[in-house]
Amino acid sequence: MTLSDADGLLLVGCGKMGGALLAGWLTGANPPPAVAIVEPAAAGVAAFRGRPGISIHADAAALPAGLAPAAVIFAVKPQGMETVVPAYRRFAAASVFLSIAAGRTIGFFESHLGARAAIIRAMPNTPAAIGRGITVACPNAQVGAAQRALCTRLLTAAGEIAWIADEALLDPVTAVSGTGPAYVFLLVECLAEAGEKAGLPAELAMRLARATVAGAGELLHRSTEPAATLRQNVTSPKGTTAAALDVLMAEDGLERLMTRAVAAATKRARDLAG
Repeated sequence: MTLSDADGLLLVGCGKMGGALLAGWLTGANPPPAVAIVEPAAAGVAAFRGRPGISIHADAAALPAGLAPAAVIFAVKPQGMETVVPAYRRFAAASVFLSIAAGRTIGFFESHLGARAAIIRAMPNTPAAIGRGITVACPNAQVGAAQRALCTRLLTAAGEIAWIADEALLDPVTAVSGTGPAYVFLLVECLAEAGEKAGLPAELAMRLARATVAGAGELLHRSTEPAATLRQNVTSPKGTTAAALDVLMAEDGLERLMTRAVAAATKRARDLAG
């Protein structure tokens, strides 16, 4: 079965991540035949309004009575899930529920959708918008093989996917890959600012930082070498790169800072679970 064989999708929330996933589905090799979107904010759905197969609704009450989606995807902020999720319990008999909300556990969804509901908790990231995301997913015991296969296709339309059995791992996954793109964008900002302080014009510094990080990422993507090997390949003994890495790899350098950042994000993900 391909994505086009499904009965359609119901996307609840079309913000940054929901919109990124939807863009990936629509531009993939097998776009879904129909997507119903529940999103009260007009700005979130502006890019999808009027497209074939797309219907937009302000809330769950506005959905057609006979709607029978193969999958219901929750892309709502974790803080809003408590009031949003119960309205979709009517789809539990035939749909698989796929959540991309940080912190909200499978148990949380079972308490609102019923113990027999098929639920997959997943954590994608925003490069899904260009088909270069990565998602880690964890199913509950009610998810059937066909439902897992459908969600695999939905998620791989936006990039790579890894499945895990231990739901507890999703908190550090969130901290590494879910929020990880923000770390990379901050690196670009910091690199450009450092270039300015070294004497470069602001526009050139930002251009260099963006192109360098994007190019290095693509090199890493295409290479089979470990990241450490690629780093070593750039580093000549007693050269400029080595001088910079002496700072970044010092005891109080980037590794310790990143460890603290990931730990903070992991704790926040656990806190969101309550």
